[in-house]
Amino acid sequence: MGEGGCRTQKGDLQSAPGFRYVRATVEYDGTDYCGFQWQNGQPTVQGELERALTAVTQEEIRITAAGRTDAGVHARGQVIAFHTRWRHPLEELERALNALLAEDVAVRDLTLAEEGFHPRFSASSREYRYTILNQWVRSPLARRFAYHWPQPLNVEAMQQAAQALVGTHDFATFGQPPQGESTVRQVLQATCRREGPFVYFDIEANAFLQRMVRSIVGTLLQVGSGALSLQDFVQILHAADRSLAGPVAPPHGLCLMRVNYVRET
Repeated sequence: MGEGGCRTQKGDLQSAPGFRYVRATVEYDGTDYCGFQWQNGQPTVQGELERALTAVTQEEIRITAAGRTDAGVHARGQVIAFHTRWRHPLEELERALNALLAEDVAVRDLTLAEEGFHPRFSASSREYRYTILNQWVRSPLARRFAYHWPQPLNVEAMQQAAQALVGTHDFATFGQPPQGESTVRQVLQATCRREGPFVYFDIEANAFLQRMVRSIVGTLLQVGSGALSLQDFVQILHAADRSLAGPVAPPHGLCLMRVNYVRET
């Protein structure tokens, strides 16, 4: 699941007579939304998508997503699915939705979904990117999508610390489970690199705890600034103690890049 997960039950997306089962990839700028998941009286990405779907199809449609992103978090590769009685070509549905959606939300790759597909439960891994603008002067153009860190960063040290995350560990230091009690997750890859003034932290895991990526980034920044050594970071990781993590990095630097499924290459 994403940094929080969805509360939709596994049986919610079973086949229904007369309906088509559709999936889509969604991209959004989360700055002006109170997260992905629907909230009464609050602007959310789910609410905006369902508003447009209802307007186009004249149906009350509820969508299910691969994961819930927090307020201010962005997505390039969120995956949703829904049932609809829409009988026109799906290309027309995609065009109509994008014509009605707010400018900070778009749907793409809208196709029929395989029976049994579930955006959350069928996912094998998720990929997130956190973007840091590491230069003295802030950038108005990057302010919505990158966390400005004016002090110098040792990105090589951050990369070494990121490598310690790879594997199956108890990540209780960096977050809480959205449901259940297990804080064990498998990180498939984690890298930290610089491109010009930007520092990118990329991580792929089978699932994430609440605020896990942002908490890891906050701790990596302490490594990069020299406040923590690599050994300190490893000890903090294995301590499974939430109080030892660095400050949680702000949401606007985080983006859900991709949701992977077993049958996809």
